[in-house]
Amino acid sequence: MASIARCLRIARPSAVSAFAQSSVRIARPFSVTANNEVRKYTREHEWIELSDDKKTGYVGISSYAAKALGDVVFVELPEEGKEVQAGDALGAVESVKSAADINAPISCKVVASNMTLEESPSTINKVPEDHSASGGWVAKVQLSEKGVADFEKLMDEEAYKEFTAAEDH
Repeated sequence: MASIARCLRIARPSAVSAFAQSSVRIARPFSVTANNEVRKYTREHEWIELSDDKKTGYVGISSYAAKALGDVVFVELPEEGKEVQAGDALGAVESVKSAADINAPISCKVVASNMTLEESPSTINKVPEDHSASGGWVAKVQLSEKGVADFEKLMDEEAYKEFTAAEDH
C-alpha cells in the first residue's frame, strides 16, 4: 500500500491543488484538546503529539491529508503491543479516492488504538488532529529512546504548513 503522500500525488484532484494554494487559513475545529507545542509532522502527512512527560503520544493523519483523501470509508488500526520503527506501516486508511498506509512517525510501541474509527471512520475527516475520546487519532504510542531522537527530526507546525504550501499536488 502506498503512503499518504504518494496517494496525494497520484490522486491529485484539482481540489487538492486549490487547497494547497489557498491563502485562507483553516481554523482548527473546536476541540477540548489543547493546541500543544509538542506536536510534529512527517513529510508523509502523519502527526504525533507527545504527552507532557514525553513518554507517550498520539498518532494520526494531518488535516491536510484528511481533506485531500476525501471521505474516509475504512481505517485499519494497529494491534496493541505492536512495535514499529519510524516509517513502518502502522495502519491504513481507505477513502473514496484512494488507499494509503499510515506510517509511524517515530519508533514506538502501540499501547491503544482508536476503536471509534472502526465504527465511524469518517471521524478522521471531521477532527483528524484531535486526540480526545471523540477525535480522529489512530493510535496511542509509547516512545522508545530512538523514538525521542526520531521526534526531534520531524517538522513543527509552521514548517509543515510551509511544506504543504510548497508541495505540487
